[in-house]
Amino acid sequence: MTWTAFVGALGRRLLELAAFAGALVGFVGSSLRVSVRHGLPVRVVIQQVYDIGYKSFPLIAISSFAIGVVMALQTMTLLKKFGVTQYVAMGVGLGMTRELGPVITALMVAGRVGSGISAELGSMRVTRQIDALRVLAVDPERYLVGTRIAACVISLPLLTAIADLLGILGGALVATTLGGVTPQGYLETTLYYVTLKDLLGGLGKTVFFALIISGTGAYYGFHTEGGTSGVGRSTTATVVVSSLLIFVADVFMTQLLVVLGY
Repeated sequence: MTWTAFVGALGRRLLELAAFAGALVGFVGSSLRVSVRHGLPVRVVIQQVYDIGYKSFPLIAISSFAIGVVMALQTMTLLKKFGVTQYVAMGVGLGMTRELGPVITALMVAGRVGSGISAELGSMRVTRQIDALRVLAVDPERYLVGTRIAACVISLPLLTAIADLLGILGGALVATTLGGVTPQGYLETTLYYVTLKDLLGGLGKTVFFALIISGTGAYYGFHTEGGTSGVGRSTTATVVVSSLLIFVADVFMTQLLVVLGY
């Protein structure tokens, strides 16, 4: 491939990426405007919170606790060389609240919930159920998309708060059993170094992660074509794209929080 051909191919890819980002933002923005203007069916939102939040709890609990344990084990290996194992609480607490809690929770929810939204709406698309809603004068963007976005925005911060707590408890288990740290010492160190700003900064990220997960899943679901095989492609694309967008968004939001002093 010549240099000119490479630059041309790269340019086309960047234009396609920009077009996709614009379409995704426009789709989510349109759904949010309709939802704010006409309101959301509360019963459906509550059902979606149950499906998205409550049913995701076991997955989030196990993964966050395991990450807290691993963080403590890795951190203690280094801190033991300097004889300051009591600071393992600081490493686990800040790591979970600032970064790992929000990101790992978002990735787990993207894999479970994002794919589910895409598969459900994609199936409705190929079987023309979405068209049937329009015939019945039901706005599908409000009823199907807005409710899922709202439920995801409600559920993800709560799941992240639980993940932060369980990750810290996992670190406490390792520190108190293998590191010689007292439970009281671990708690005092955590409360001293992990501030409300750290917690709120991490939880603030999850609102944007929730918009990415629910918006990407709904977008691919609404644009599914090709029958059941198309549903499979949309589901795969949702998990891949939402995961990548979570990482990219995390980079920019972390930099923004640093600038703001969080």
